[in-house]
Amino acid sequence: MSVLPTCLRSATAALALASCLTAPATANAAAPSPAPQSAAPASDCALPGRTGWTDEGHDTDRVQFQPASGTRRVLTLFVDFPDARAADSTDEYAAQLAPAAKWMRTASYGRSRLAITSLHRWIRMPADAHSYGFERGLTFETHEKYMRDAIAAADPYADFSRYDMVYVVPTRAASAISFSPTYLYDPTGSGVTADGARIKWAVTFGQDLWRWGPKVAAHETGHTFGLPDLYSFTGATHQYVGGWDVMGNIAGHAPQYLGWHSWKLGWTRDSQVACLAAPGRRTARLTPVERPGGTKIAVLRTSETTAYVAESRRAEGNDRDACSTGVLIYKVDSAAPTGEGPVRVMNGNPTATPPTGCTGLDLAAFTPGQTFTDPDSGVRIDVLAGGGAGDVVRLGRS
Repeated sequence: MSVLPTCLRSATAALALASCLTAPATANAAAPSPAPQSAAPASDCALPGRTGWTDEGHDTDRVQFQPASGTRRVLTLFVDFPDARAADSTDEYAAQLAPAAKWMRTASYGRSRLAITSLHRWIRMPADAHSYGFERGLTFETHEKYMRDAIAAADPYADFSRYDMVYVVPTRAASAISFSPTYLYDPTGSGVTADGARIKWAVTFGQDLWRWGPKVAAHETGHTFGLPDLYSFTGATHQYVGGWDVMGNIAGHAPQYLGWHSWKLGWTRDSQVACLAAPGRRTARLTPVERPGGTKIAVLRTSETTAYVAESRRAEGNDRDACSTGVLIYKVDSAAPTGEGPVRVMNGNPTATPPTGCTGLDLAAFTPGQTFTDPDSGVRIDVLAGGGAGDVVRLGRS
């Protein structure tokens, strides 16, 4: 989760979920050759952001959020407290986070690298752990005080001007620091500074680091790139995307970033996007998002701020434990705020019984012979073929 500066908070109602119709699956067929068509440029399917914060728009504010490509230099601080003193080595804590670098490199096709440096000493915070107010509803001001105290306490031992962002990891003894919010600076405020540098982006980890491991870093660092939360702030927590993206269920079985996110972050190029931005039809051969190269997503734009996306998913890489494979179809709404369903996965198998550890939405992938339709917008997506190399889909809009 990210804590919003007061000046940037916004709230609008999430759009209603479109209807979904499926046909029985058939055996994989030989992939047909897509007919030559006049293709719309990918930019015609890019959506503008409308929330003023983390959302699914492609016009990410590069003052508020850091670049998602290149090397991000991260300094990890280990903190304890007068009422929760560390009695163990920082080595175990660093090892818990270290796999995040490989995870991010894999997810981004090598385009995003976390160069994590650990300051291997315990930094004593000036106040007790319970005094920092770590509970849901944590305000930006309270969170910034925690950041300011951590940076000030560590300043004698580190040169913060050398780093792009900071990870703050508390001792396991500090049960009051329960969860892991992202710190995103407020450009209009004085903020937190050290060594002549503004501390703009940070993740302050909590005890959930020991439950979810390095994927917490992938989720929270995603916020510093401008990605919203895909889990629900109200109602059933994982009602929108299940375990299909680490920005949703961090513990999900298929946590690879959605192809839409990869495009938004610049890891997928415009040349890898098949766009249908007006009534008509288009066929696309999709390469699984877990692999580099090929066409990654097929996008069918339905309004100024909405689109349907189809992508190929396989049980490999970061998704090696996926509960289903095939074509994932979801609706994107760049006007929906974080936590209110900016992405909603269409369930291709709503009557299937999920195996132990999986949820119904984790079985959402469509297979050859299945069709998704949204009569209200005239959308139809047919899965024509699938196999080891990926899937073929046909987009249509009347």
